Amino acid sequence: MVNESVLIRAENLQQYFPLKKSSLFQREQLYVRANDGITLDIRRGETLGLVGESGCGKSTFGRVLLQLYRQTGGNTFYYGHNLEEIAPRYAVKILERHWNLQEIDPNREPDSSYLELASVAGGICVMPNPEPGMEALREMYRATAAHRTEELPKYRQTLEDIRARCAGNAAFERFEKFRETGIDLSKLEPEEMRRLRRELQMIFQDPYSSLNPRMTVGQIIGEGLLAHGICRRNSPELQEMVQQVMEDCGLAPYMLHRYPHQFSGGQRQRVGIARALALRPRFVVCDEAVSALDVSIQAQILNLLRECREREHLTYLFISHDLSVVKYLSDRIGVMYLGNLVELAPAEDLFSSTHHPYTAALLSAIPAIEKRKAPAMMLKGDLPSPVRPPSGCKFHPRCPHATGICKEVTPSFTEMEPGHFVACHHPL
Repeated sequence: MVNESVLIRAENLQQYFPLKKSSLFQREQLYVRANDGITLDIRRGETLGLVGESGCGKSTFGRVLLQLYRQTGGNTFYYGHNLEEIAPRYAVKILERHWNLQEIDPNREPDSSYLELASVAGGICVMPNPEPGMEALREMYRATAAHRTEELPKYRQTLEDIRARCAGNAAFERFEKFRETGIDLSKLEPEEMRRLRRELQMIFQDPYSSLNPRMTVGQIIGEGLLAHGICRRNSPELQEMVQQVMEDCGLAPYMLHRYPHQFSGGQRQRVGIARALALRPRFVVCDEAVSALDVSIQAQILNLLRECREREHLTYLFISHDLSVVKYLSDRIGVMYLGNLVELAPAEDLFSSTHHPYTAALLSAIPAIEKRKAPAMMLKGDLPSPVRPPSGCKFHPRCPHATGICKEVTPSFTEMEPGHFVACHHPL
C-alpha cells in the first residue's frame, strides 16, 4: 500500500530494446538498456522534472509509463482508480495461478510469487481458512468485469467482514501491507489500457512531426473525443468542446479549419497541448515540449502549462534538457544517467545542495551572464554504451571522485536529507 498522494508509481521499471545479431554464430542476445531499474513516485498535482544527457532514457521512461512501449520488467501502478473499479483480467489470472492455497506459508520470507498474490489478495491469502475470502475476491472481480453490479455489494461485504475479523493477526497484517489498490498498467491488455488512455496523455517533443498534416486543427483536437465516445461526429457538443479547449490554450476560434503547416512552431505546440488536454486527463507526460521553440515562445508555453495545471489539477512529468526551464516549472527534479536515477530532490534543494557529482556537472554547465565564481566542471570521456554499461556505479569512468568501490558496487538510492535521494558512494 502507498501514500494516497501518489498517482503514478514505477517499481524497478526496465525497458530493454533487443539488438539484431551481427552473425549466425553470435549466441549472446544484446540489449540497449534504456531504463535499468527505476523506482519513482509521482504525486497528485505535482510537476516532476526529469533531466539528463541525450540518450540517458528520459523519453523512453515517459513512454513506458504510458505503455506506449510495453516494459521489459518491473511494475507501473496507477492510482487514479482502484483495482476493484477497473477489475482487470490480470487480477483474476493471479488468483487462479496461485489457487493452491496449501503452499502459502505465512512464516516464509515473501518471494516473487508470494508478493504477486499478496498484491491482489493482501493478507487474506495467509489466513488459516482462506478459501471463502479468495473465492469472494475472485467472484467480485469477475462480476465487475462482466458489469454485474448488483452482485458487488455482497462480495464486498464478505471481504470487509473477513478483514475485520483478521485485524490484529500478525501474518495478516504483514501480507496486507503488500496489497496494491492501484492498477498495474504493465499487466493490462490493450483494450483495458485503452479505457485509461483518456486519463494518461502525452505532449510530444516535435510540434512539426507530431501533427497529422492532412487534418485540420479541429479534427486533430477532436479525434480523441470521438475515439473515446465522448462526443458524436459533427455534433454541436464536439465543436463546443474543441473551441473551449482551443480558447484555454490560446488558440483563436478562426484557426479551427486551418492545417498544421499554416501555423508557427509555438502555435503548433499549443495545438499539441490542446489535443492532450481535450480529454481532461489526470496525468500528462511533457516530452521536451518546449525544446524546439525560441525563448519568447518557450515562456508562453511554460506559462500555459502552469495555468492548465492549476485549472485542471493536472500532474506532469516534464522531460527536458534545460535545467532552468525545469526549475521554473517543477516541484521536484530527478536526474537520470544511463538509464538510472542518480538524484531526486525538491527543485530548490537540488540547486542549493547538490549531492551527486553528475548533477553538479550539469548545473555548472548552465550558461551564465555574469562571471562564475568557480570554473565549470568538465566531465572527461563520453557517455558509456547502454548496451554494455560499466560495472558498479555507471558514472565512475567519468567521475572525478571515483574510487575502487565505485567500480565494483552499485550504489543504493538513499535519502540524504528529507525528500532528497542520491545514488552515490561519495556524495558531495
